[in-house]
Amino acid sequence: MFSSPIGRLTVFFLALFFGAAALNSGSARADIGAFILVDAKTGKVLEEKNATRKWYPASLTKMMTAYVTFKAIREGRATLNSAVVQSKNSLSEPPSKMGFKVGTRFTIDTALKIILVKSANDVAVALGEAVSGSESAFLAAMNAEARRLGMTNTRFTNPHGLPDNGQVTTARDMAILAMALRRDFPESKKFYNHPGLRFGKKTLRSANREFLLRVPGANGMKTGYICNSGYNVAASVTRRGRTLIAVILGAGSGLERTAFARQLFDKGFRKRGGGKNVASMTGSSGNPPANGYCRRNRSPGAKAYMARFDMKNEPSGGFLFFRSASDKQLKKVDESGFTLANGKPDWAKILDRTLGPRRIAYKPLQVSLGKPSGTPKAAANIAGSQIPASDIPVPAANPMRRAEIEIRAKLQNTAQGSASDAITQSASASAGSAGEPAQAAPGSIFRKGLDFTVPVPAPSPRK
Repeated sequence: MFSSPIGRLTVFFLALFFGAAALNSGSARADIGAFILVDAKTGKVLEEKNATRKWYPASLTKMMTAYVTFKAIREGRATLNSAVVQSKNSLSEPPSKMGFKVGTRFTIDTALKIILVKSANDVAVALGEAVSGSESAFLAAMNAEARRLGMTNTRFTNPHGLPDNGQVTTARDMAILAMALRRDFPESKKFYNHPGLRFGKKTLRSANREFLLRVPGANGMKTGYICNSGYNVAASVTRRGRTLIAVILGAGSGLERTAFARQLFDKGFRKRGGGKNVASMTGSSGNPPANGYCRRNRSPGAKAYMARFDMKNEPSGGFLFFRSASDKQLKKVDESGFTLANGKPDWAKILDRTLGPRRIAYKPLQVSLGKPSGTPKAAANIAGSQIPASDIPVPAANPMRRAEIEIRAKLQNTAQGSASDAITQSASASAGSAGEPAQAAPGSIFRKGLDFTVPVPAPSPRK
């Protein structure tokens, strides 16, 4: 039949139809994967979508790393001045990282600020080793706390959130953790509300800085990104004595994540009451996204940002803004107001119109190694009972970690005096002070070529 004119015409139109369908499918966006907005005091859910669907937490994991650490301090097993030591195991983590030399000592106070603002993976592991004696013991503590808090769909296999499909959570579970962190450890607020850090002459910017600097009442908490999760954030805002917490999972870019959070908070503060309590949400509404989520859920682009999040054109009420911008909305967008003379997007104006102008000047928090004293006492048991061996995950090197180790081994062979440069505890003691590394030039405590490794993904105006 395909040899006849009618048959060939039929094939042509079928090919045209399916080709157009494939094109539309390829350009379609998965949009925000899951989110929840809760009242931090009452736990009432103001808005949610797929809040019990399993998702990859990425660096939101570090909120639990901080929670377990604060609990150790409260129980007297550690202090903010207790020593954290960079180990070979912790240094082997991929970026984002600090890259301190093996043996470098710094305080828990410094470690907490670094993991919650800079999101350094190597410091997260070193902190866990200091608090619990080993990475696996710390992971057991993280999972024990998750169970105790009622995070029913959460499982931790590392303390930082780097790719591991066995490490899952939900927006609902992360909201419970964010509430617990604020409620149980009010002092934690001063660790996660900074837009950046300054270490020596280096500035380490938080991926959450524009949210903190632009959104009224913003005071935290943590961002996260891996390809399989997309862009995540747990954010908090306080206005007129009321605090709301939002957890957003699976955004297509850093700006979409932040603009969506801003919009969600603005709407939420106009809404009183709420229905169900976050603790009453049970079960699981789905599995995590398939591998390669970030390649399917791409950045909306400047015009789509403005169609969805331009504050000048937002409706005054209702929660109708959670869909992608329609073709009709895109056609209405006047690009002249946010386009440079060369035709490229003016991201400074886009930030002003989707997040608001900067209300606070950027001022990074100064940090140093500090003056560590003493070593934390690892707990014999967690949450009041011995931990079954089956509940203690064994950290496994992922491909990124193995590649990093191989690169480091090659650098080790060529680095000059690498062995003698390592700052060991015994050398620190012989120098006369446990805090002496803090007096050294900042550059001397880093591995050559590995200090202040850039975060993944690299910063851009949209992120």
